[in-house]
Amino acid sequence: MKRLLLTCLLAACATSAAAQGPVYKAKYKFPVLDQIEARRDSLKALVAEAKAAVDAKYAEQEEAKQDASMSLRPDWTGVERPAGPDAFKIRLAHLPPVAQYNTGSCWAFSATSFMESEVIRLTKRNVKLSEMWLVYWEYVEKVRRWVREYGHSEVEEGSQGDAILDIYAKYGVVPGEIYTGVPFADGRHDHTVLMDELKSWLKWAEDNGVWDEPRVVDGARAILDEHLGRPPETFSWQGRTFSPRSFLLEALRLDPGAYVSCVSRMEQPGVAFYQPCLLDVRDNWRRKADYLNLPLDVFRATPEKALRAGYTVAFGGDNSEPGVDGMMDAAIVPRWDIPGELIDQGSREFRIVSGQTGDDHGIHAVGLTTLGGRDWFLIKDSNRSSRLGAYEGYYMFDTDYVALKMLTVMVHRDMLQSVGPAAH
Repeated sequence: MKRLLLTCLLAACATSAAAQGPVYKAKYKFPVLDQIEARRDSLKALVAEAKAAVDAKYAEQEEAKQDASMSLRPDWTGVERPAGPDAFKIRLAHLPPVAQYNTGSCWAFSATSFMESEVIRLTKRNVKLSEMWLVYWEYVEKVRRWVREYGHSEVEEGSQGDAILDIYAKYGVVPGEIYTGVPFADGRHDHTVLMDELKSWLKWAEDNGVWDEPRVVDGARAILDEHLGRPPETFSWQGRTFSPRSFLLEALRLDPGAYVSCVSRMEQPGVAFYQPCLLDVRDNWRRKADYLNLPLDVFRATPEKALRAGYTVAFGGDNSEPGVDGMMDAAIVPRWDIPGELIDQGSREFRIVSGQTGDDHGIHAVGLTTLGGRDWFLIKDSNRSSRLGAYEGYYMFDTDYVALKMLTVMVHRDMLQSVGPAAH
């Protein structure tokens, strides 16, 4: 009897233990919570729908506003200007205008065009040079300095036209046919993705404390190689093999040390006329302080003198003024801005320090003429606005516009031999 009772007790315990064991069950549902969540989603959908409708209304209004917007321009009625490029009495040799398309590399296009004209002057040969060769190596140098300055140096699309002097001196140059720098079949440049990737690479380097110059430069070059192509170390041209340096010196006969960039800033401590000075703009990322500072009357006369002597010049300055009108192929300073007789060192300086005159654009002056007692410059331009009018790739700049709005002029040093206090 005791044994039977013990057996029953053990069986009962075993059954109880088995009932307490782990099992899988379907998740419990809480319909009320599902209903609350559905209500919340429904309210969100209503808000999103209402917001989308309002967003669409404002987008439509903004588009209509943009479509109806107008630009402040001069009334060209009665403005006497040259009839076109063929009307220029002095028209120096240059290659046809080239569009920069979707790049911020106007400085490279204008400086390259300037050097092409110098090659014609020196050798009597037309040689199309590569703009993207200059752009490629300029980015390499920008990244190199960015590393050395621990991120405190500019890596953007802009630069100064005289960057060509540094790049040619260090890397030489190649013909455009050897290095096109554009992967697209239509030949149109677009550096949007290139810049996004380059900036992302530099951000990664900075965020991770990677300041190893060879490593960062090599990474940047990999991006440039992908988008522009790897620059050649040697190449064949007209039956000869050249390095970029030997091509510069032997085929082109160019001396990068023979050119000077000039500015015109008011005298102040450390910035005297006829002395070198710093061009304090973002695009002067090298922080070069070798710009020759000239009084405005000398600065204004220098490009005119050069063109009359058979030398073209490269300008850098402001092209975002109402008086620059691509549809009219011309640029003037309207009298409602400032009358020409009031343009002097002070009015020029005021516009620079107030930000009205900026370092926007690089252009190449290839001609000069006089009309109605006023000088006009024939400008070869890579910008899209120069393709709006009748003369694609050209502008005609009134001399007052150059005096008021051009920040720099790059000329051959021979044009500055008689410039100085004694000569002045």
